[in-house]
Amino acid sequence: MENEFLDKMEENAVVRGCVTQNNLQELKEIRAQWDDEVKQLFYYNYGDLPYLLDINVDEHLFRALAQFWNSVYSCFTSGEVDLVLTIEEYTVLLHWPRIQTDK
Repeated sequence: MENEFLDKMEENAVVRGCVTQNNLQELKEIRAQWDDEVKQLFYYNYGDLPYLLDINVDEHLFRALAQFWNSVYSCFTSGEVDLVLTIEEYTVLLHWPRIQTDK
């Protein structure tokens, strides 16, 4: 019974990864079809959101950060210490120099 459960979990992880990658590729293809006017309009309404498609996420770093994220206070918590990153620290962490810090 336990092995059956673990096999199902592994199978679900593979499917989820495949679906996520396909959705990402589909979004990139849609964005590639936009002309400059549509890109500007989208950027005006949603900011830097489409640039997230170009970021390569370090999965191990993301998992480590997620362990310390406190969603109630929207900060990282380690013991009794709360850590709030600045915009500049997020840009370095994401390796993303294009982000607008003056919004």
